[in-house]
Amino acid sequence: MKNKLSLIAVAVSIVLMFYATFFFYPKWDNKGTEATISWDVSGYYMYLPAIFIYHDIKECKFKDKILKEYHPTPDFQQAMKIENDRYVMKYSSGQALQFLPFFAIAHWWASNSTKYKADGFSFPYQFMITIESFVVALIGLWFLRLILLWFFKDIVVAIVILGTVLGSNYLDYSTMAGAMTHNNLFTIYALLIFVTYKFYKNQKYHYAILIGLLVGLASLTRPTEMISMFIPLLWGVKWGKIHLKERIKFIIVNKKYFIAAVIATALIGSLQLIYWKYASGHWLIYSYNDQGFNFLKPHFWLGLFSYRSGWLVYSPMMLFSLIGFYQLYKKYNNIFTALFMFFALFIYLTFAWNIWWYGGSLGIRAMVQSYPILAFPFAAFVEMTLKSRYWKYAFVVLFVLFSYYNLWLTRQAHKNGMLHVGYMTKAYFWKILGRYEKNENDLKLLDTKEYFEGVRKNVKTIYSTDFEDDSTLVDCGLKPIQGQKSLCLSKEVQWKEIKGIKLSVDNRKWLRVSADFLSVHKEWDVWRMTQFIVLFNDNSKIKIKERMIRVYRLLSDNKLKNLFIDAKIPPNTQSITLKFWNADSDKKILIDNLKLEVYEGED
Repeated sequence: MKNKLSLIAVAVSIVLMFYATFFFYPKWDNKGTEATISWDVSGYYMYLPAIFIYHDIKECKFKDKILKEYHPTPDFQQAMKIENDRYVMKYSSGQALQFLPFFAIAHWWASNSTKYKADGFSFPYQFMITIESFVVALIGLWFLRLILLWFFKDIVVAIVILGTVLGSNYLDYSTMAGAMTHNNLFTIYALLIFVTYKFYKNQKYHYAILIGLLVGLASLTRPTEMISMFIPLLWGVKWGKIHLKERIKFIIVNKKYFIAAVIATALIGSLQLIYWKYASGHWLIYSYNDQGFNFLKPHFWLGLFSYRSGWLVYSPMMLFSLIGFYQLYKKYNNIFTALFMFFALFIYLTFAWNIWWYGGSLGIRAMVQSYPILAFPFAAFVEMTLKSRYWKYAFVVLFVLFSYYNLWLTRQAHKNGMLHVGYMTKAYFWKILGRYEKNENDLKLLDTKEYFEGVRKNVKTIYSTDFEDDSTLVDCGLKPIQGQKSLCLSKEVQWKEIKGIKLSVDNRKWLRVSADFLSVHKEWDVWRMTQFIVLFNDNSKIKIKERMIRVYRLLSDNKLKNLFIDAKIPPNTQSITLKFWNADSDKKILIDNLKLEVYEGED
């Protein structure tokens, strides 16, 4: 069988993706914000129930019912409110257009069922959108294989496909999170390269129109994908001014095809303009409120290497692609220009976005759609490596290591819950790396850099209070943890501060601040979680150091828990200030038995 290895690689990938989608973590069978149609997906999808079920694309009066029953988001984040109590969808409509055939099947299913509601969010809709995502992923992988085989040997293509699926965040965003736009865009880019290649081999109207439709669909899905036009415009152009002039001449001579492509792009893109005009009365709307681009200060370093969500930190396999651009330039100069220029623009736009970590993203999810482009330099790198005996062995070791690492990351993001995407820190990352068993105290490292695990020696209590004598406390209606009083933070009482706790200088280098905490209802919003704060001050009461933990990371409903912060005492510390801040939460939380201890411990 011809090209057997790459076919096997695709088959292995499909089996893994099928398992991840339908057995490992079936989001289509989950509820609330863990369901398939939740968070951003629900925003892209919302056009369909609004138009075809509720016939209400302007006022979205159905939203409260959906939020109450299905909880896709904590509040209505899918649209932006404008004048006259009208709404405009936050996200563009390209993803909804791609969902439409499978939404139609789901609606027929639900409408003819006595078990499920035909409301756009019941099980048939969740399941069929998952099916759409899986089918789209299979198409994308298949066409990626085809286009790579035009340039590279079978074994190289097989390695690239396995490396992309096993060793990058594409695995997550083509399976469990496959309903996000990145999976669909991955496939659109694979198809665009396929059709572009065909067009330059044989100029035909249908190829030109398909190019235009794909560029239009990519742009309608995410407007920044308009830069996809540079792939067909520069395909086959060698690096250099002379070759660029030749391409301009080619476009002029074949302008009828390029005009056809532009018209096709405009027709697809006009769908969004028509919607905006209908819903708001304006042809153009910016629906992302205070989110936007910082073009003068793109976040390249953070986007690539930060522990919070850095692309290469969480998908190190893709480093081979970046290195491979040099080999692509040397050996495949005729496709280097299009791919490199596109990727340079793409990564600039990706990291110029002010929410550069892209929310709860496993390693900059916005990079996933660029992988069909990066597959070419990846393949060029593999091709070069296979020619060297020693580099080949080193590559195999790294390939296996990166693949295992990505599988571990994917598991932690969904099953074990040790990976907190979007909130990771260096200290927490290295603490949990490679582990499968959780230690709840590790969660403190998401907020503080310090952690003590040894045996404490020469422990001395320097301050304690049970708040019984504190006349400033306000009764919040909850029974105290013990005695007659407990500190209570609530919507009305947000702060409590205790200043001027003296710290005598001795050989004890560590401080532990502990207290009992009890809350009726857990606060799930990280940014509204109650903060337990310790400040170290010098003789002038100026802060030298600060440590903090968000206590709700470690609390459950109605369960009393003693929590503590450990921190090294910085030189010149004279006093301690303690703060409890409810972070604008409306949840009530009780605090009692506050204690400060100094102790010795191994560094």
